[in-house]
Amino acid sequence: MGLTIGVDIGGTKIAAGVVDEEGSILETVTVPTPSTPEGVVDAIAAAVRDVSTNHAVEAVGIGAAGYVDDKRATVLFAPNINWRHEALKDKVEQRVGLPVVVENDANAAAWGEYRFGAGQGHNDVICITLGTGLGGGIIIGNKLRRGRFGVAGEFGHIRMVPDGLLCGCGSQGCWEQYASGRALVRYAKQRAVAQPENAELLLSLGDGTPAAIEGHHISQAARGGDPVAIDSFRELARWAGAGLADLASLFDPSAFIVGGGVSDEGELVLDPIRKSFRRWLVGGQYRPHAQVLAARLGGKAGLVGAADLARQG
Repeated sequence: MGLTIGVDIGGTKIAAGVVDEEGSILETVTVPTPSTPEGVVDAIAAAVRDVSTNHAVEAVGIGAAGYVDDKRATVLFAPNINWRHEALKDKVEQRVGLPVVVENDANAAAWGEYRFGAGQGHNDVICITLGTGLGGGIIIGNKLRRGRFGVAGEFGHIRMVPDGLLCGCGSQGCWEQYASGRALVRYAKQRAVAQPENAELLLSLGDGTPAAIEGHHISQAARGGDPVAIDSFRELARWAGAGLADLASLFDPSAFIVGGGVSDEGELVLDPIRKSFRRWLVGGQYRPHAQVLAARLGGKAGLVGAADLARQG
C-alpha cells in the first residue's frame, strides 16, 4: 500500500496528514476540535477529504484517546470527547469512501516511534508517554500487542500506591498520579509552599505564588538551576523509573521509549529516570538492562503511527 492518511485527535485541534511508506509527512491540515461527539466525526471527515485532494490515498488511520475495541472499529470509551461505543470506523468510512482503521492514540504513537523513530532496530519495545496523563504501547516480536479486547497498554492506571491519590478514572494510586505533567505541577507547588526560599526563580515566572505555577514555568526554572524545579523533575523521574522497572519484569523489552511533553526536557528528566529504573529493577545487577531512550518524532508520532497502521491493514 502506498500513501495513507493519519489523523491525530487533540483537545483543541484535529490534525490529518498524508504519510508515505518511509514515514514522511507530505501534507497536513488542521481543523478545530468541535465540542460535540458527532461534530468531531464530521471534522475528521472534512480534514481527510481536504488533505487527500492532491494525493492518491488508499486508507486512513485514526488515533483516538480512549479504549478502542479489538476490531479497531469502535471507540468504547473516550472521556474527553464523550464517545461511548462510538462506531467511528463505519461513520468515517461512510463520509470519505476509504478504508479506516481506528487505534488508541498512545498505541499509534508507540507504533510510529517503533517504525520510524527511536525504536528502529528493536524488536521488543515498550513506549510510555509522559504528558498530562500517562499512556503507553507494547510492541513485542515486532507486533503491536493490544490484548484480547483491544485495551492493553493503559499503563497510567496501574495502581502504584494502594489507597493512594484519587485518579480521574475513579481508582486510587494510579501511576499517572505520580508520573505525569499534572504530577510534576503538583510536586512543584507543594515544594514551593514548603521551601519558597529555594523556589525564587520558579515563583518569579508566575505571579509569585505557588498556586500560579504551570508546567512551562517548571521547565524554564529547572533549566535556570532552580532547586525546587529540579527536585520536582527528580520526584517525577523516581516514580517513572520505578514503573519502568515493573514493566521490565512483565515484558523484558530491549528498549523503553519515553515520549510526551515531559520528555521534551531531555536528559533533565531521562537521566534520573534511568537511575531510578536501575535502582528498582529486580535482579538488576545480574541481568541485561533495557535502554531508556527519548522519543524522536515528538508530536508527529501519533499521526505517523496511525497512518502506518492503516497501511498494515
